[in-house]
Amino acid sequence: MTVRTRPWETPRVSPCPQDFRVVVRIDSWESTSVYPNGHFVRVLGRIGDLEGEIATILVENSISVVPFSEAQMCEMPVNTPGNPWKVSPEEERERKDLRETHLVFSIDPKGCEDVDDTLSVRTLTNGNLELGVHIADVTHFVPPNSYIDIEARTRATTYYLADRRYDMLPSILSADLCSLLGGVDRYAVSVIWELDKTSYEIKKVWYGRTIIRSAYKLFYEAAQELLDGNFHIVDDIPEFRDLDEKSRQAKLEELVWAIGKLTDIARHIRAKRDHCGALELEGVEIRVQLDEKKNIHDLIPKQPLEVHETVAECMILANHWVAKKIWESFPHQALLRQHPPPHQEFFSELRECAKAKAFFIDTRSNKTLADSLDNANDPNDPIVNRLLRSMATQAMSNALYFSTGSCAEEEFHHYGLALDKYTHFTSPIRRYSDIVVHRLLMAAISKDKKMEIKDNLFSNKDLEELCRHINNRNRAAQHSQKQSTELFQCMYFKDKDPENEERCISDGVIYSIRTNGVLVFIPRFGIKGAAYLRNKDGLVISCGSDSRSEWKPGSLQRFQNKITSTTTGGESVTFHLFDHVTVRISVQASRCHSDTIRLEIISNKPYMIPDTELFHQSSLLLKSDLVKEVTRSVEEAQLAQEVKVNVIQEDYQKYCQTKGRSLYTLLEEIRDLALLDVSNSYGM
Repeated sequence: MTVRTRPWETPRVSPCPQDFRVVVRIDSWESTSVYPNGHFVRVLGRIGDLEGEIATILVENSISVVPFSEAQMCEMPVNTPGNPWKVSPEEERERKDLRETHLVFSIDPKGCEDVDDTLSVRTLTNGNLELGVHIADVTHFVPPNSYIDIEARTRATTYYLADRRYDMLPSILSADLCSLLGGVDRYAVSVIWELDKTSYEIKKVWYGRTIIRSAYKLFYEAAQELLDGNFHIVDDIPEFRDLDEKSRQAKLEELVWAIGKLTDIARHIRAKRDHCGALELEGVEIRVQLDEKKNIHDLIPKQPLEVHETVAECMILANHWVAKKIWESFPHQALLRQHPPPHQEFFSELRECAKAKAFFIDTRSNKTLADSLDNANDPNDPIVNRLLRSMATQAMSNALYFSTGSCAEEEFHHYGLALDKYTHFTSPIRRYSDIVVHRLLMAAISKDKKMEIKDNLFSNKDLEELCRHINNRNRAAQHSQKQSTELFQCMYFKDKDPENEERCISDGVIYSIRTNGVLVFIPRFGIKGAAYLRNKDGLVISCGSDSRSEWKPGSLQRFQNKITSTTTGGESVTFHLFDHVTVRISVQASRCHSDTIRLEIISNKPYMIPDTELFHQSSLLLKSDLVKEVTRSVEEAQLAQEVKVNVIQEDYQKYCQTKGRSLYTLLEEIRDLALLDVSNSYGM
């Protein structure tokens, strides 16, 4: 359990430093006392200090960041200038060699080191197309039940925070020998399809181990520029720098054709899933921009690009086909991923909000929901559709890993992706689930060839237990990422004067009405939060002829899609759903909890320089960023609604905590009741 020490309280624990975040162990709690008995374990860091707050996030989510042990590192291959790693002759004989026959390249975020996946596309001699998805062959370096395999299984995932990451595997694998970097030989597991040259229908599929040499390590923005025909970006692609003009032009044409063809294929794949009801959901991903001294320079919402969807659709296709393959071979012990349909009552707020703009949202199925969201576009304000999709996201259930022996086949369906079977195969560097799936796929290939299955596969019971552990760790990863983003948002605004700093004033959009306030979305920073219309002194907001707000005695009256503030002097102002208002952003400091963003409406008119021009893009570019998987956004948003807190077994053993909600969690829930709408029991 983590606590903040406070000088005015005297908890019955061993003495510990003031103004620090600390870990304590609760030893007992007498029924006659409001305070538990316990003792101090260790200091995490000073309150408000970045490293201390990050350490707190890790502890609260049971994330271990201890270095890999000597025994684990002894299992790792060597790759040094004096002893470089090479493809072995045995592997050359066993694998399909694509190094001289395929143009293979990766498209990832700028600065990405753990490159799990690469793509290829080419024209075959019969005129058809060949599409390839090539994934790092992690299982070649991580034998089952080895020390590093057990450690990876325990961690279950790589943890990505706003300014750092904690790897599931040592860097010799994650950033080197398993990372599909440009210009070096690497082992891969590939899925290769033959597609009809015009309809792109799949004719045949091949699965197997390969050797690849990625020709280009592209970042998303560069790939998008090439797709758009803006070739000036070539100067930023290292692989082009030392080429003569003739070679440069020839290779550029080859690469541009490949990116364009991949995008055409991805559009076709997406259209088929759209026809079945695939959802385009909305999640805001914030990138923290640091300066040379690691100070926070800016908070930048990630801009969706079509090339994001191009890569994502290829990964979704590979995951889908691998899911079908391993299930056909091992129907009672395959690891798949399900996304159950949401409960209809969770859509009530979405339907009511849509009515405010005269839109009808049909939630009877994923297909009707997807069509309704596509039609719910306000030509004067594209933010409306984003907010409606965000509300749809919040209504979703969590996507979960499961063992096929524990569920009926009709429960395998993935609601968000509109696929009958789905798994995770494309990111084995950062997800243990994918390592399990790779082993299942290799076993399925051996089974088809009538060969002995080398790896001992998990039984249904053991696999189901492993899935519960991975699901638990994934929730911790998502929650810690969300907490770290909120931490950096607070640190960004904490040292700024909200009264005079221009960046503390921004355009906001009201997306929900509460009894004593509204919920506001700030596109510029991707912030969602509450803005009170009644302050602690009981005064209500009033806006004069100049639209500037002030606090006066009065009352609030809430309606379905609006809320009206009326002063005792008879002045009134009404705030409607999807109104643009001017918001002041500041930080609400707290000694008991983490700092939080505080939003204050200072004008009932839009900000004089609206930030919505950032989103004035084509409807195609406004689509959700599907990187790796559409429902990643679903899971992140669902965290905001989770009431039950899953405490990890490791915490029980380490701190001897009682099972169930912790005191810290209960205090967090009390804090979150600030804008509780008691009329319909819907919390913020």
